[in-house]
Amino acid sequence: MNNSGASQGAFRLSPKLIIAIIGVVLLFALVMSSFFVVDQSEQSVVLRLGKYNRTVGPGLQTKLPLGIDKNFNVPTRVVQTMTFGQTSPSAFNSNFMNSPSGSSAGESIMLTGDLNIVDVQWIIQYRIEDPAKWLFKVREKDKTIRDISQSVLNLLVGDLPILAIMSSERTAIELESQERMQETFDSYDLGVKIVTVKLQNIVPPAGEVQDAFEDVNKAIQDMSRFINEGKQSYNKEIPRAQGEASKILQVAEGYAAERVNNAEGDVARFNSVREAYMNSKDITARRLYIETMEDLLNSANTGNLTLIDKTLENFLPISQINSVGGVK
Repeated sequence: MNNSGASQGAFRLSPKLIIAIIGVVLLFALVMSSFFVVDQSEQSVVLRLGKYNRTVGPGLQTKLPLGIDKNFNVPTRVVQTMTFGQTSPSAFNSNFMNSPSGSSAGESIMLTGDLNIVDVQWIIQYRIEDPAKWLFKVREKDKTIRDISQSVLNLLVGDLPILAIMSSERTAIELESQERMQETFDSYDLGVKIVTVKLQNIVPPAGEVQDAFEDVNKAIQDMSRFINEGKQSYNKEIPRAQGEASKILQVAEGYAAERVNNAEGDVARFNSVREAYMNSKDITARRLYIETMEDLLNSANTGNLTLIDKTLENFLPISQINSVGGVK
């Protein structure tokens, strides 16, 4: 009996030991609740007794223990993506009016400026810029982003005809919608920065409308092809015609220059003869007479030549004289 009583006394905890254990646990709790880690892609918002105190960056950070300070890590360096209208357009026919907020059913179906219906699918990419505003300024953040984005796209699409939305105004819609969304987010102190707005797919609703638009697009493509073929033929024929016109102009200019040069040469030659004649009229007249007679006599070899006097009294058959007498 004495041995059992001794063993029970050996396992009895003393008050000092209990206080020491409690102190160690409290110290461990103080140390563990005084530090927290923030990832490289995050920032942390620290609240002191429920009130905003500060925002800290990545690394090992300290705070007041035992729940006096609380930290909330927010991914501020991560680009987040939100998609719109990624369900099939047939879902719009059944549950557009009853679809809950945040659902993609029917949110891509929009009315254009020319009263056509178009299915616009898009995404937005954003980054949390102010973690304190992101946590405390707006309660339903995702719903707010979806509602603002959808209202901005509906506004822009509703001001334009459907063909412009599907072709030339696509980039303009992306840029203007990004600007308007950012202005609205800033007015709500949402604390986010829009990185990009990208239109993914713009098509008419499935069914007869889509078939009709496909026919229209095919006609537009055929029109563009015919225009390109006409431009190709134009670019081929016009340079050829211009080349032929330039050739004809050059030949005409060459002929004109030749005639002008010949005329100027004849004039110069006549002027030289005239000057010589004016200087010595008798000698020049005799020389011209002799040259003319030489030309006439030389031409006798090609046909009959007959000389007559002024009174037509005597005929001189030069060709016969040449053949009979050998006169040349």
